[in-house]
Amino acid sequence: MRLTNFTDFALRLLMYAAVHEDRLITIEEASEVYNISRAHLMKVTNTLTRAGFLKAQRGRSGGLMLAMPARKIRLGDVVRATEPDFALVECFTNGNQCIITNSCRLRGVLHEGLDAFSAVLDKYTLADLMLRPKDFGNFGVRPAA
Repeated sequence: MRLTNFTDFALRLLMYAAVHEDRLITIEEASEVYNISRAHLMKVTNTLTRAGFLKAQRGRSGGLMLAMPARKIRLGDVVRATEPDFALVECFTNGNQCIITNSCRLRGVLHEGLDAFSAVLDKYTLADLMLRPKDFGNFGVRPAA
């Protein structure tokens, strides 16, 4: 299983917003820090805003900020909001055509694994991913004085 770039970018954007909780951030600056296309980050921002993880302030001095404290944003919730599906195998899809579905045990094992994956992500929040002051220099972020 592999998460999409969309989810990766979403987590990075939230981490960046969390580090800068004292001010608004912009898509442009996050795009530069992470070397990610501005267009991609705009799509990510729309999804995160609709899902309630980010707040957007429009206007000349606008930008983005976390919509809630980092400790309240569970990683599992972010991943579920940004991944298109978790159809690991055909029998997980609506159009399942697999001829052994009724007798196959793989489906149950994979569901158990997926449930465990989700449970682990749900144990952690965005606050658990916060950068330490010594890491700030690596991302163009300066620690508060």
